Amino acid sequence: MQKIMHLAAIALCPLLLSTCATTTEAPLADGDNVRLGQKAYVDGPIVEPIAIIEDSRCPADAQCVWAGRVRVKMIWHRGNGTKQPFEVELGKAVHLADGQFALTAVRPGKRSDAAIAHRDYRFSFTFAGGL
Repeated sequence: MQKIMHLAAIALCPLLLSTCATTTEAPLADGDNVRLGQKAYVDGPIVEPIAIIEDSRCPADAQCVWAGRVRVKMIWHRGNGTKQPFEVELGKAVHLADGQFALTAVRPGKRSDAAIAHRDYRFSFTFAGGL
């Protein structure tokens, strides 16, 4: 009987140890230097910029009649596991969850002599929650 208990304990050992495993998932970025495809925790909501819809900003080395704009397609990762798409425009707040979400900065600045690679874009976001 003691031998059976010993064998059972050996068989259960890997199972018991596997429950102690930790995840190696990286912590979420804050809303200050977020790249395309990166999830970020922005004072409440978890969001992810997924595509540049428009970047018509005036290049820093040019004179323009219109300053242009930046629009970004986003995903809001809701607490219940669903993903809700939405769009933000630089400098304009949108209603999200219980507050106002805004794209506050886009880097790098636009230049007339070079296109910005999508991997080089960085965004800053803010969220002013309700209550």
